[in-house]
Amino acid sequence: MNNITIIGAGPGIGAAVARRFARENFSVALIARKQKTLDPIIAELSSTGCEVVGELADAGDEQQLTRAIARIEQQHGIPDVLVYNAAVVRMDEPGELDRKELLSTWETNVLGGMTAAVLLGEKMASTGGTLVFTGGMPMPSPMLTSLSLGKAALRSLAGLLGNELGPKGLHVATVTVSGGPVAPGGPWDPDEIAEHYWRLHQQEPAEWEYDVTH
Repeated sequence: MNNITIIGAGPGIGAAVARRFARENFSVALIARKQKTLDPIIAELSSTGCEVVGELADAGDEQQLTRAIARIEQQHGIPDVLVYNAAVVRMDEPGELDRKELLSTWETNVLGGMTAAVLLGEKMASTGGTLVFTGGMPMPSPMLTSLSLGKAALRSLAGLLGNELGPKGLHVATVTVSGGPVAPGGPWDPDEIAEHYWRLHQQEPAEWEYDVTH
């Protein structure tokens, strides 16, 4: 059975991506900071017959994330698809956060993605996998300084990994969500956004896209 691991599994995009791949008979592994975030997603997917597991970890904590990924890999094997959807979304202006606070957002917005890619990227490349980062903020906003910085760095990380691991077989891409709040029924409906993740995974190497904007 094919499998997907979603880091930063929440009620919006994370849950929608999980549902989309579950419909294609993927087993699903979810990583989130809080059990109360995981429980409703696990219940929903389990009710459809999907094989689903959840692990608790703060994506910004290297040790927690490493342990969670190792436990999932032990149970499910190397993921066919890895989605890094974790982010710290907060309002802050330039200079508002002190160095420690800014570095804390960086650990989740960027370094967690790097940790996951280092742990799994080479293994996934050998099996022809797909790594998708949830991007955002194509135009930086002074009202969302830490998020703007983080998403810019995440796009760079995706490019670096694509250059390194793409020739080895790993499709690395970013789905950039731009323009407004993610909510059902609106222009940024999470189920519509999730279709990009599935489409990217279906692409043959000659058709690979690297940055899709919704």
